[in-house]
Amino acid sequence: MTDANHSCGNCEQLRAQLVEKDAELAELRARLEELGRHDSMTGALNRRSLLESLVAELQRAQRTGHPFCFAVLELDRFKEVSGQYGHVAGDAVLKKTAATAVKLLRTVDRFGRLGGESFGIVLPATWLDQGVIAMGRLSKAVAECDWGDTAPSLMLTFSAGITTNAFGDTAESMIKRAEQAMRQAQGEGGGRTIQLEEALPPGIPAA
Repeated sequence: MTDANHSCGNCEQLRAQLVEKDAELAELRARLEELGRHDSMTGALNRRSLLESLVAELQRAQRTGHPFCFAVLELDRFKEVSGQYGHVAGDAVLKKTAATAVKLLRTVDRFGRLGGESFGIVLPATWLDQGVIAMGRLSKAVAECDWGDTAPSLMLTFSAGITTNAFGDTAESMIKRAEQAMRQAQGEGGGRTIQLEEALPPGIPAA
């Protein structure tokens, strides 16, 4: 084999190694990007990613005229759970709640952690009554979770507020409305979902 052929062979080997390294770097970047979109403890979308999903859904609704819902939920008396069973058990409860929601919701829905024991859900192409039904299914699933290995005898519920998009809405206004409804649910004893729509402008009759 001549030196030229030997050199050419080395070039091909180096090219193959570079292609392999590029593929590994691309996979690593994709993993890091995915990790950056999710809450490190629960695996749900983090607050930033959830808000991005809400903004994107608002823009889509403005283009198409299709309704969608946004819900906020908080686990009832979660601080009591952490106080009685410890923070490790509290973390396990949050993880299992998130896993239950992700498994139950549709693939198009976006479930994320807003902070603490508070979660948010974007429900695309969903009328308000349909969203309330979906929250009822989720409430039942969480209530039926077996917490025996985490917190024996624990019965867990959540309070939720749900709203639908209105003309001129922003992500902030929808979050505020859903949180207002959720606080009302908490004030009424928890374990329920309250729906709240934006008030119609003066002069426009209700449907």
